[in-house]
Amino acid sequence: MLNTLIIFVTVVAGLVLLWPAVSRAHLWRATITPLASIIGSGFLVLGPILQDAYGQIAPLVMAMLCLFAYLFGAAIRFNITRIDTKANSGDPVERGMETAAAWALSFAYIVSVAYYLNLLGAFAVSLTYLNDAFHAKLVTSGVFCIILFVGWTQGFGALERLEQVSVGLKLSIIAGLLFGLGWFFTGQAASGELVFTPSRLAGWPAIALAFGLLVTVQGFETSRYLGAEYDAQTRVRSMQLAQWVSSAIYMIYIVFLSYLFAPGTIELSETAIIDLMAIVAPILPILLIAAALSAQFSAAVADTSGSGGLMTELTSGRVSARGGYAILVGVGLVLTWALSVFEIISYASRAFAFYYALQAAIAAKGAWQHPRQTGKALLFLALACLGALITLFGAPIE
Repeated sequence: MLNTLIIFVTVVAGLVLLWPAVSRAHLWRATITPLASIIGSGFLVLGPILQDAYGQIAPLVMAMLCLFAYLFGAAIRFNITRIDTKANSGDPVERGMETAAAWALSFAYIVSVAYYLNLLGAFAVSLTYLNDAFHAKLVTSGVFCIILFVGWTQGFGALERLEQVSVGLKLSIIAGLLFGLGWFFTGQAASGELVFTPSRLAGWPAIALAFGLLVTVQGFETSRYLGAEYDAQTRVRSMQLAQWVSSAIYMIYIVFLSYLFAPGTIELSETAIIDLMAIVAPILPILLIAAALSAQFSAAVADTSGSGGLMTELTSGRVSARGGYAILVGVGLVLTWALSVFEIISYASRAFAFYYALQAAIAAKGAWQHPRQTGKALLFLALACLGALITLFGAPIE
């Protein structure tokens, strides 16, 4: 019965997302891009990591991640508004900082594509007899080569259209997953079988791991670069809406997951969510794999295209988009075979934290020029320092 209800909820959610009044709404179309980025890969790995490391305080850690992400988003929203009013157009220092931030984002894209495709590889083999790290890395390497071939020979126009399909698929499957988790949670609560586990980590190791998970709530910054399609006010509102919706989804998900399973129920891995969801309902692993394969591939294509475009722009054409794709794939293959998925997650978090630190520093400088915005300037300065700390000390799960 639960399988049937999960499928029903998933289908209904998909139909609602396809409903013209929703899918064609101007604000919602602007929100889809950052929302899909925020709850993409992080949703697949974050739950088991937090549940294993933090136990019953996992929802608190999730809330802190969402809060810090929202504050970094506030700095970027401040910069969006200032750029729209040309408030910083003549400042060479800020132009230099913007250039440094663009380089940081380009590098962050490179690491994030490795993160996306390594998760794709792991999920692709997860229900087969080839379920091991070696074959997962082979799949990842093959997809890297496909992306390079397509980008080098034809461009990504056709592949990028997959994003529209994968976003709807991913969000509808998440709706079904949350329904299934809620049903299971209610049953366990009614029978007094919820699990309350002390945190496995404390002190600095707990903080450093949280730093290393920033990438799982990353993606809101994409609103910053939609200026060709939406005005500043729409981009600001869409980023806020995406962060509110994603935070609500993450909090519901983590609250359910944190109190359902005892430590050691399954071995922690990048695909641990599949084993956990199999306990809830047999249909959920299949749905999750479908969501993972489509979402990871489309996200990797989007970030590969973005990174190549940024490199071309930043080098004034000296590095072509195709050359950028080749650099990304080369670095991605090295990361794939040299590091575990959890280590790549940590490096991706640190790369994005550096970008956020620069954006917060730009916002602090801009706010400081206005006497009535001293409080904002100090907040943004503190965020820049936090981003620097995450860049230096973010740690992978062990």
